[in-house]
Amino acid sequence: MKLPEPFKENFKALMDADEYEKFMASFDGRRYYGIRVNTLKTTPDDLLTLLGKKLEPIPWISEGFYYSEGETFGKLPEYHAGLYYIQEPSAMMPAQALCPQPGEKVLDLCAAPGGKTTALGCRMQNKGLIVANDISPKRVKALVKNVELMGLTNTFIVNESPERLKQIYPEFFDRILLDVPCSGEGMFRKGREAAQSWSRYKSDECAAIQREIVKSAYEMLKPGGTMVYSTCTFNPRENEENIEFFIKKYDLMVDKLEPIGGFEPSRREWTQSKDTTLSGGLRLWPHKAEGEGHFVCRLIKKGNKKENEVINPGPGYTSEEAEQAVQAFMEFAGENMNTLVHGIFHLKGSSLFKLPHYLNEIPHIKWEKAGLYLGEYKKGRFEPSQSLVMALKKEDFKRIIRFEKNDHNIIRYLKGETLFSYGENGFAAVCYEDFPLGWVKQDGQMLKNLYPKSWRMM
Repeated sequence: MKLPEPFKENFKALMDADEYEKFMASFDGRRYYGIRVNTLKTTPDDLLTLLGKKLEPIPWISEGFYYSEGETFGKLPEYHAGLYYIQEPSAMMPAQALCPQPGEKVLDLCAAPGGKTTALGCRMQNKGLIVANDISPKRVKALVKNVELMGLTNTFIVNESPERLKQIYPEFFDRILLDVPCSGEGMFRKGREAAQSWSRYKSDECAAIQREIVKSAYEMLKPGGTMVYSTCTFNPRENEENIEFFIKKYDLMVDKLEPIGGFEPSRREWTQSKDTTLSGGLRLWPHKAEGEGHFVCRLIKKGNKKENEVINPGPGYTSEEAEQAVQAFMEFAGENMNTLVHGIFHLKGSSLFKLPHYLNEIPHIKWEKAGLYLGEYKKGRFEPSQSLVMALKKEDFKRIIRFEKNDHNIIRYLKGETLFSYGENGFAAVCYEDFPLGWVKQDGQMLKNLYPKSWRMM
């Protein structure tokens, strides 16, 4: 691979000759691909059995597995059932390092397309609150789809600047994940675009942006809270030097991460102070481990952490219109579901949401999804959403259309085709084995396919 000359010169000066040669050679090496099992829906053993595959585990995450280049994991029914997320292996480390707990308040500040948000949701067991933000409206759309596909219900997906968010959430979050925009040197092997867009000054420009993001995040983090800072670049300016800057400027300290599976300690020798704590982060080098370049560092905000109040909200509505929509939803649920949804409900236009924990009302903010999107309330009628069916289990539905693994009707359904089956009229959940895929509406022998057009298999 042709690499930018200033990039090569930089690392030739930083590394000894032997490591530099191995580092340069790694850019012509093979890439690594991975999936992360969605533990909200299945277990690693059960997924591998269903796939009928033996995959090599990723050493730094128990639910992660490598797969070979050319395999079409994005086209399998198991993917459409939300049983796994396709993610670059080294990118699985930041959410792992954050260690979120069920019931906490967590911010994923640069969240799209959703790999880290969905990993956080799994670790939190859908309990507590994740505010998942991305400043790009286009990228937020992908974030919403992936959150819905994985069945997350504890997320508030927003589209704001960090500066705006800090006004709404001062010292609010227990944990914050910052997978910040960076110069992308760790992605050179993934795509030529990253190498072509790189410039001699890009790292300095990115470092300035990163420092502004951390400034806002610091103000949103509780005293005693945890922040994970990560990049997919090699440059010390954006990594160790930034961490050095943060611990000098703010009441932050490095919380040492133990090297695992090829990740090695960050390099304090590349900083001005050479503070020993600056080796407490982690780096993944493609000439030393099976993954693309990555940097991860965990920081603690000094102070005593206040526990979150236990809130058990009963039935509630943010407006009279929301109450009317909930009545229609409850009628739908009584006819078609074996479970009821409780909590505080909000109506945005015609879209009905059950708000996540800690969110009793919607702040003045640009947002796309709040908790569980139930469906559409129009002209006194309720139409269920894809998000609802993906968040539930087959036992939650009164009627299911179950197809086994090799049934050709699964692919037909995912392509949006009409199916035929005898059964009781009404809404039914189509299941791949025991996993919901989407809705159909039974009318006599015909099943009206309600699988979303934007999700359909091509």
